[in-house]
Formats: sequence, structure tokens, C-alpha cells
Amino acid sequence: MSELETDAGAEPKPERRRAFAADARAYAASAAAKALWWGAAGVAARVLARPADASPPTFAAVAEPPPAGFVRRAWLSAFEKEAADVAAGLYPAMDDRPADPVTAIRRTADFIADAMAVEARRRRGDVAEVRAEAPSTYPAYYRQNFHFQTGGWFTAESASRYETQVEALFAGTAGAMRRRALSLLAKAWRTHDHRGVAVLDLACGAGAFLGDLGKAFPRARLIGLDLSPAYLAQAKANLPAAVFVQAKAERLPLADASLDAVACVYLFHELPPKVRPVVAAEIARVLKPGGRFAFADSIQPGDEPRMARLLEAFPAYFHEPYYAGYSRTDLPALFAAAGLRLVDADAAFLTKALLFERE
Repeated sequence: MSELETDAGAEPKPERRRAFAADARAYAASAAAKALWWGAAGVAARVLARPADASPPTFAAVAEPPPAGFVRRAWLSAFEKEAADVAAGLYPAMDDRPADPVTAIRRTADFIADAMAVEARRRRGDVAEVRAEAPSTYPAYYRQNFHFQTGGWFTAESASRYETQVEALFAGTAGAMRRRALSLLAKAWRTHDHRGVAVLDLACGAGAFLGDLGKAFPRARLIGLDLSPAYLAQAKANLPAAVFVQAKAERLPLADASLDAVACVYLFHELPPKVRPVVAAEIARVLKPGGRFAFADSIQPGDEPRMARLLEAFPAYFHEPYYAGYSRTDLPALFAAAGLRLVDADAAFLTKALLFERE
């Protein structure tokens, strides 16, 4: 069993509680430094790129702005929930900071410089710049500049820049938010023997969440699957012990009932409506009976109406063509139709997490 596990129904021993408390203090210091750094990087990028100077022509705000101070409190909740999980011993403190100051400065400078190109692309309305170069074997919905990002999902530069972009966008909370899904899975597996369990990170991207899974379940067999060779290469460089597969989420090259768990982070809001149930069915197909599906994606307006103004602006400013449909999707019903039963849920800041069980 993992070092983080305790006996079924037992409280952690005093020495473990002390170790978990020390982990929580280390996490708090790391999270504060990370939030300050990436928050400042995001502010710098916005000051230079000035997106507010050119509102999207088709966007008109409908929802009321969030109450004063609410967004900051919601932002802090992501760190508070993660600190509580670390203190409880659900998983170790995750350090999402760059490895060293030189790397941090280099990544930040690259991000800020690219932010200017991203903003120029947004103002031109160029949402398919990559389509001219991306092979036609990829689905049409995939051959776009999601978020107006340089290179779409197709270049090594995009893959190396992605984590910096999302951390700066969410002021250092990207890792903490997506780990709400890890929290749900870790709670469900707290007394579970992890030796040899097969865990798939579907649409693993550059591998950040796959790395979190590996730290939480060090004896598990990790598989990362993504459609982008560039992102898979980045993930493999970071996690050489994992197995990586290039494939579509809607056609998984995996056997029926072959996995103990599937995780999927920030994929479904980028899928066309017709593709979502296909991917849900594939997830259910590859899970063993009783297997778990840990889902993380954007909150929906009904989850937190006070965030509705931010959510309605997001697809307009970041080219998310399928986000509006996602925001109206009944997610429990979508996955129930595939044979996945909702068993737990959580949320922090702008991310919701759901845990399903294969029936």
C-alpha cells in the first residue's frame, strides 16, 4: 500500500499526523510563492497586451459582476482545500514552481512575449491559423488555435509554454484546482492497494496532472494519452517511467475493462457536443466494473451564479468554441448514459471535480 494510506477506518498515527502537518506547512509556503509569481506574470502580460482595449465584437456581458471580494475569496479556497488535503495525508505537497529561478525567469519572459502574439491573433480573429499546417488526419475540431495560443496543440513551443500560460491565467491556482479531481480519487482509494493498478490520464497534455497522480499513487501503472505528439514528448521528458499513447479520446486503443481509474482534466469543454457522449462511452468501456473516473473541468454557471460574468467572457476572449454548449450540459446525465454513476463532487475557484464509478 502507498505510504500515504492508513488502515481501513483507522486514524493516522501521531508521527504521520506530524509529517502531514509539516507537509501542509511546506505546501503553504510553496503555494504563496507560486501565487505571487504567476499572478504577477499574468498582470504583466495583461498590462502589455492590453486585451481590455479591444473587446470581442460579438460579446456583450449579460450577467452581473461578482460581488466585491468574492473572486479573491474563491481564489483562496483552492489553496485552502489543497492544504487541508495535504494535512489529512491524502497526497503529498505538490510543488508546481519552476525548478530554479533561472527557469522561472526564462519561462515568464517567454510567456509575456508570446502573450503579445496571442493578443494580436485574438484581435485579428484568427482562430484556425494552425489549420494550414496541421495534418488533415486530425479531427477538424482539433485543428484550431484554442485560446488563440501560438501553434495550437501542434508545436513543442506550445507544449513547453502551456503550464506557464494556465498558471498565469489563473494566478497560480491551475494545479490546485485540477487536483480537486485527485482529492476525490485519493479519498475513494484511501484504503485501496495501489500496487499495479492501471490509471489513465486522458488528454494528458504536457503531463502535469499525470505527475500528480504518480506522486499520489507511486505504485500505480500510469498511462498518458493525448492526440498531440508535441505535448506527449513534453510529458515523456518529464515522466519517463509512464507509458504514453497517441490517440483520439473518442477511439481509445485500450482493451475493454482494462483500467482501474481514468482521469480527465479540462478536456470536455473543448469537445464538440456530438463527441462528448462518444468519449464518455469510451471511458466507461475501458474501465473495470467498480473502476473510478475522476473528472475536472470548468464550473458551470449553475454551480456558482456569482461567477457567471467571468464564465460568459471566457470563451469570447480565449476562443473556446464549444464552451457555451459545455456550460449547459448536464454532466451527471451525460456520464450516467454511458454507465458511470456519480459518487462524489467538489469545486474550487473556477474548477469543478466529479467522481464516477463504473457500474
